[in-house]
Amino acid sequence: MNTIKTEHAPQAIGPYNQAVEVDQWIFTSGQIPLTPEGDLVKGDIEAETRQVLKNLSAVLEAAGSDREHVVKTTIFLTDMNDFQAVNHVYGSFFESHLPARSCVQVAALPKGARVEMEAIAVKK
Repeated sequence: MNTIKTEHAPQAIGPYNQAVEVDQWIFTSGQIPLTPEGDLVKGDIEAETRQVLKNLSAVLEAAGSDREHVVKTTIFLTDMNDFQAVNHVYGSFFESHLPARSCVQVAALPKGARVEMEAIAVKK
């Protein structure tokens, strides 16, 4: 088992790693819309979603993977009314490669974020 760490995504805000690699599998921790410097992105849910996906890309790249090798994602939303907007950005990010996915509403997310995503991928 290897731990994955990159400066191109926000550092963990708790006792966990950005991702863990086991054999050819990459398990990312949830990413919220923080910049690599640790600032919460200001703006609408689409701006938050774009930052989350940018963070996931950086972690996947550091692990030797990419969006085309994602097999499963989980999306956490604080308001299911944001589903359509998140779905729009998510669809643009993954384009024709559509991994399996779950999306759930939660009471709250760290730092007041409105969206969080995690991914399971395989190495390239």
